[in-house]
Amino acid sequence: MGALPKKRHTNRRQGNRRAHHKIKIPQLTVCPQCRQVRLSHHACPNCGTYRGRQVFEVKSKRASAE
Repeated sequence: MGALPKKRHTNRRQGNRRAHHKIKIPQLTVCPQCRQVRLSHHACPNCGTYRGRQVFEVKSKRASAE
């Protein structure tokens, strides 16, 4: 068997341990080309640019639906 605690940990100690388990809000920025909201340090899914360069071609919504 493994080690067993001699005394019970308090609720405060348990809460302090779990204080970092919260969900973080994603960092959102505005794309300078198309002014749409995008994730920081990611290519814009709307126009396909990152740091002023075209990274990938965006397929039109009509072509992907068909």
